[in-house]
Order: sequence, then structure tokens, then C-alpha cells
Amino acid sequence: MELFRYMEQYDYEQLVFCQDKESGLKAIIAIHDTTLGPALGGTRMWTYDSEEAAIEDALRLARGMTYKNAAAGLNLGGGKTVIIGDPRKDKNEEMFRAFGRYIQGLNGRYITAEDVGTTVEDMDIIHDETDFVTGISPAFGSSGNPSPVTAYGVYKGMKAAAKEAFGTDSLEGKTVAVQGVGNVAYNLCRHLHEEGASLIVTDINKEAVERAVADFGARAVDPDDIYSQDCDIYAPCALGATINDDTIPQLKAKVIAGAANNQLKETRHGDLIHDMGIVYAPDYVINAGGVINVADELYGYNAERALKKVEGIYANIERVLDISKRDGIPTYLAADRLAEERIERMRRSRSQFLQNGQHILSRR
Repeated sequence: MELFRYMEQYDYEQLVFCQDKESGLKAIIAIHDTTLGPALGGTRMWTYDSEEAAIEDALRLARGMTYKNAAAGLNLGGGKTVIIGDPRKDKNEEMFRAFGRYIQGLNGRYITAEDVGTTVEDMDIIHDETDFVTGISPAFGSSGNPSPVTAYGVYKGMKAAAKEAFGTDSLEGKTVAVQGVGNVAYNLCRHLHEEGASLIVTDINKEAVERAVADFGARAVDPDDIYSQDCDIYAPCALGATINDDTIPQLKAKVIAGAANNQLKETRHGDLIHDMGIVYAPDYVINAGGVINVADELYGYNAERALKKVEGIYANIERVLDISKRDGIPTYLAADRLAEERIERMRRSRSQFLQNGQHILSRR
């Protein structure tokens, strides 16, 4: 892997390698872009097949956070950390304290949070060494479990997508097929049920399905059957890549709006559903409630203020749809354009400010 060539191609700013022999820490911090503000992105701990695979994952995820934070309207850039190791057996206090010291050494350029393989408790340990961490325990002024807030944002974004497809954002009487009924999706189902939507649910976890059936009157189907259901909205809330060559021909929904990451297996699948007239709410725009929520911790967490910002996901989906129509492009590309245009506006503004400052100095 030619690192500098790759970093130049996608305009990365910084790649930091962190190791601590005593604790076994092997971490990679990738900072993609700080045009809008400090890079915010979680810390993932995973058993990577190789160091190169870990680097590629950190870089890919950091760039994704740039787009997610920009599209969400946050004054934050994109970054990500991966720690190489088995989260079930390789964790120790010394590891996360050492990692916290590395974050502190970046002096605010990067702010971390929990991600796959890490927990609130891990973030609390990092917090012992640095203030540049979010998603810590509520006792320290954190927002706590992000799942309900993420679900609320998906619900708001789904209503905006429904308005585009059906002419109204009311979900009363609409049938929503929810794939996966984990913490986020369960809370999403609650919002949908309260508005009067009919629910079809599936999950490999039978207890989760039974809970949704009991609490919301949902109809359960086998996992492989969720795509072909007669429904108005398909809500992917489990694994990624569920919009693919096998599933697209089965879809009867007019809207795709869910909490899962990386819903398109390939970008061409976004083109396919666009050509079919399906309204797709891009994943990193609609599921941004969690990052919006933890970002509020940087100002001293206020739940009411955070939820108000999360409600803005409705308007963000509307902006994506407007760009899609304006430029004649699928919504997944329109989401990228929304983020890129915001970053470019800030770059131009900053450049103009510096030029004006130099002009004033030259006249003195």
C-alpha cells in the first residue's frame, strides 16, 4: 500500500501510529479533514487480518465521518481510530489510558467516541487522560445510550423521504418493513407504532422479534422474506449491503430509509433503485442522530438542544432530495455533494478571510 499516494488521492491530513509495549496497544488514528472543525470519530477495536487491513479501515472510516459530520451540519471534521486486538480478551486499563495520552497529544485535532468493539467504560478510562472524548458515562456529563436518539433521527428522516414519495410525511396507515430489531430499530418501531404505522419485522434474534410483536403488534417474517413484503417503506436496520443484485428485484417499497450503515452493496445499486423511482434516504445522512447527540457534549450536554438538532435530519434529507432533482443524480451522490459543497464553502470563506487579512497587513 502506497500510503502517501492514497492519502493524496482522497486528501487525508494525518495518519498517526500509536503503540505501547507494556499494554499491547497498537492503534491507528486517521484524520481525514478538519476544514469544518476538529475531527470527530469513534474508536473501533477489531481482530484485523493484517496491519494493512487495519490502516485501510481507519482511512475509509475517517473519510466517511467527514461526509457524515458535514452533511449533518456539524462544525466537525472526520477522523477514526482502529485498535488492533480482540475486544473480548485483549483490553486492559493501561491500553486505553495510553491511548488517551496519544489523543491528548493531538491537542484537540481529534475527538474520539465508542464504536464497534469499545464501550462507554472504555471511553471513561480514556477520559482519565484527556477531555477529547465523547460518549462517556452520564455521571461525567455525557448523553448516555445513543440508540434512542439515533432512532429518532431515522424516524424524522423517514418522514421526509415519505413526503417525497407519497406527498405527505404522515406515516399513519403506512406499512414499514423493518430489517433487524436491535436497540435502534426497536426505538424506531416505537415511534412508527405511535404514529399509526403497520410494522413487519425480522431479525435473527427471535427474542427481539417477539418483543416487537408483543409491544407493537408487528407481524414477523423470516429474514430472507423481508425484501419481498408488500410495504410502503423498507427500513434496513441490521447489516450493511442489503441493497444488492439479489434483493433489489424483490423490493416493492417506494421508500428505503433505515439505520444501517453502508446499505448499498455497490454504488451502482444506488443508481438502480434511483432508476426504479425508489426514494432512498442515504444512510449516513439519516442515521446521524448518534453523532449529532454526542457532538453536543462538546458544548456541555443539553438533551433538549441535542434533540432539536437531531430533528434537523428531516431538513437534511429534504436538501439531499433537492440536490438530487437539481443535478439529476441519485440521492447517494446528492448526499456526497451536500457534504462537499459545505466543506468547499468553508474553504473559500477561510481563504477569502486570509487574503483580506494579508491585504490589510500589506497596507500598514
